[in-house]
Amino acid sequence: MATVELTADTFEKTVTSNGIVLVDFWAEWCGPCKRFGPIFEESSQKHPDVVFGKIDTEAEQQLAAAAQITSIPTLMAFRDSILVFSQPGALPGPALEGIIEKIKELDMDDVRAKVAESQQAEATAPEA
Repeated sequence: MATVELTADTFEKTVTSNGIVLVDFWAEWCGPCKRFGPIFEESSQKHPDVVFGKIDTEAEQQLAAAAQITSIPTLMAFRDSILVFSQPGALPGPALEGIIEKIKELDMDDVRAKVAESQQAEATAPEA
């Protein structure tokens, strides 16, 4: 599957209606983004079961701000609508492949339990 352009209008639906979604936050003027782009595209061809989305941070500034993007490229990965990975910096191909394999191997029942635990702890934490 080729990469898809994501926008503020399509981001949430894409993340919530697909099992695994990788998102590359990038900009045209960014040298490391341009080097990572072909690696991301090549990986998308190897994993037709994963959605590979790209967000142009110049065109989608509000979306980038909402995702708290402070440097690009930044790669985010969602599985079952849960953010399971976020890291700035261009990755070499083997590192990206390793991340994808780890995401596929995640025990999502365990991840959901940890998310619920964390939300419960935040809800009961005293205000500072």
